[in-house]
Amino acid sequence: MPAPSDPTARAHPGQDEFIRVRGARENNLRDVDVDVPRDRIVAFTGVSGSGKSSLAFGTVFAEAQRRFLESVAPYARRLIAQGSTPHVDSITGLPPAVALQQRRGAPSSRSTVGTLTTLSNSMRMLYSRAGTYPAGAERLESDSFSPNTAAGACPRCHGLGVAHEVTEASAVHDDGLSIRDGAITAWPGAWQGKNLRDVTAALGYDIDRPWRELSRADRDWLLFTEEQPVVEVHPKRDRVAKPYKGRFWSARQFVMHTLADSQSETQRTKVLRFVESGPCGLCGGTGLTRAALAVTVAGRTIAAMNGLPLTVLADTLRPIAAVTDAAPATSRASSGERTEVAVAIAGDLLRRVEVLTGLGLGYLSLDRATPTLSPGETQRLRIATQLRSGLFGVVYVLDEPSAGLHPADAESLTAVLEDLRASGNSVFVVEHDMRIVRRADWIVDVGPGAGSAGGTVLYSGPVDGLAEVEASVTRRFLDPRGSGGPSRVPRTPVGTLELRGVSRHNLRDLDVDLPLGVMTAVTGVSGSGKSSLVGGVLPATATEHPLVDRVVQVDQKPIGRTPRSNLATYTGLFDAVRAAFAATDTARERGWGAGRFSFNVAGGRCEVCQGEGSVSVELLFLPGSWAPCPECHGSRYTAETLEVRWHGASIADVLAMTVDEAAPFLAELPAAARGLEALRQVGLGYLRLGQPAPELSGGEAQRIKLATELQRARTGHTLYLLDEPTTGLHPADVELLTEQLSRLTDAGNTVVVVEHAMDVVAHADHVVDMGPAGGDHGGQVVASGTPEEVAASGESRTAPYLRAQLGR
Repeated sequence: MPAPSDPTARAHPGQDEFIRVRGARENNLRDVDVDVPRDRIVAFTGVSGSGKSSLAFGTVFAEAQRRFLESVAPYARRLIAQGSTPHVDSITGLPPAVALQQRRGAPSSRSTVGTLTTLSNSMRMLYSRAGTYPAGAERLESDSFSPNTAAGACPRCHGLGVAHEVTEASAVHDDGLSIRDGAITAWPGAWQGKNLRDVTAALGYDIDRPWRELSRADRDWLLFTEEQPVVEVHPKRDRVAKPYKGRFWSARQFVMHTLADSQSETQRTKVLRFVESGPCGLCGGTGLTRAALAVTVAGRTIAAMNGLPLTVLADTLRPIAAVTDAAPATSRASSGERTEVAVAIAGDLLRRVEVLTGLGLGYLSLDRATPTLSPGETQRLRIATQLRSGLFGVVYVLDEPSAGLHPADAESLTAVLEDLRASGNSVFVVEHDMRIVRRADWIVDVGPGAGSAGGTVLYSGPVDGLAEVEASVTRRFLDPRGSGGPSRVPRTPVGTLELRGVSRHNLRDLDVDLPLGVMTAVTGVSGSGKSSLVGGVLPATATEHPLVDRVVQVDQKPIGRTPRSNLATYTGLFDAVRAAFAATDTARERGWGAGRFSFNVAGGRCEVCQGEGSVSVELLFLPGSWAPCPECHGSRYTAETLEVRWHGASIADVLAMTVDEAAPFLAELPAAARGLEALRQVGLGYLRLGQPAPELSGGEAQRIKLATELQRARTGHTLYLLDEPTTGLHPADVELLTEQLSRLTDAGNTVVVVEHAMDVVAHADHVVDMGPAGGDHGGQVVASGTPEEVAASGESRTAPYLRAQLGR
């Protein structure tokens, strides 16, 4: 649709100020034409599944990336992960683009805040070039200060900081047994264990004597020796077996060999019972070599520096960066901290760290593992990295940058977005937080509904103009005076869950009371200890209360890691669908059961693609790609299986339906109907039944888990724990979710939710506000009580935002 003129647009004579998209048909987009201004903050809004991400990421960013990669040599291009070519007729006025999407990395103890932001690279360079070395020590290369490299990793723990040690206590569980009777528990069983016992006897050791009666020297040798003598064994109890050469393995050798080389996860898990794990004694848990730990800057090792909160790190670097009489880089002074190199590196580090502290992340440290970060923290770290890149004329496409952020943190985020714009860039944000949207220069509203009911640009223009578009679901929430939702009817608690002396992460000797039988919202800025309390402490302690029969933790972990896991299989409704197809006349005539209609087992699935629906295509000097299976054309099933019809649809047709489309179609199947209705109640009507699990966001995965719980029989006295369930939800969908949480509570259950959305917090019966800040400055209960009582607190950072929400 044509874009209204923008009187604030910057004038560049002879230059078109807009990115003009024509004929966009990606996913559910309906031949969309839209003009979007450059050099502005543009918010893409609409209900979940409306098509806004398909427009911003699937079309605009994908086309920008495709054009950039066309300039890359084919051989190099094959090394770069590429997306598919977007379905669009044309896009003009498109600059280079950078995408920052919400995603969690694979859990890895080697990935940290420092590696994510690349600050670790500069820190290692600082120690390499400007550190204070021991007298006579040679200068180390920067890789020697990383536990992730062969040069820097501790030789004992291989850079992990955790060592697995075999001790006598872990390898011998009953010292009253003899070796023949199995005293050395860490040795394998069956024939391999018998072989080791025979080899031990051939070496001259008494295998019938109780273990405790063997000499210390013999016991230590049997358990810990690195020797592997080979002896001739003469089996005495087997007349058939002939003499053979047997090799000896000590208990430690066998366990460590299994941990390092075994391909069997079962075997590795089994031998872990025979080790004691703890901080590596050689490196002190740092994962670094002793040579690297001997180098200091400002009197601290690199491990100590990486462990400092970013606010303290900035204070430590500031004096080094401020040196005015620095020696030339060629100086061979004993300390390099007063050289030009030190000043330059420390200055760059300081500027980048200050960007992070300005985003409210000063409580993090460089050695904080990334799997422990919230999506909001990860997003801000990546935004800060881009802010310091100094790029100009780039389109930044951000996926819900406010997700997981407290309203106070969202304000600093808005300032960062404005800095990116002021640097000459365009900022496109797919956003549900109306506070961010109101601060945008332009809004593109997509809808009106989700899935097939969306895909249309309802409005593209200045933010104020959306108020005139009646078809927009967003416009009601954009008015700061409205969107208060239905009034709350307070519930009366049936008991209290008392937690005393809680200590976990930054929670220190915390006392907190949580009412039972009501809905409680746990609030606070990022890093204040909310998730540690709700996700770490409550699951382990709540079951001890007589009024809590069951604890259900609904988190944002994926519902599956492969495309074979999808919405229909996880919720269980696909079992009812397959049974319905198996009950058709055609299936019965052919003798097919429900298993025939599974794409995970041989029989009904397409064997060319093994039921995945797509095949990998390898291209010489070009990146490999996935294409629809040439045999089943993406249906996952054989042609014979697809001949079976239920009410005119094949099994592949059902998987291609959205939840909203499938609800009336499968209404006569009670088990499927219950699951579909629960999914619609949590705002997931736009998802396809066969949507692969890896394509689902963390928020969608969490709501699928919640829907699975909603369709179960409710017995009451269940404690439901949810971590930011509104992540990725439009305010209209948040209202639906809040209603479902209220129904769970009204059924006699207790709901505890970690939440930043003030409309959900305002509808809770009880609020626990954590703080006052993040990290070491958090972990306390700042305010507790009804929403009105917390809103009146003078110490709570949540109070002003909750007060404003209650006033609507």
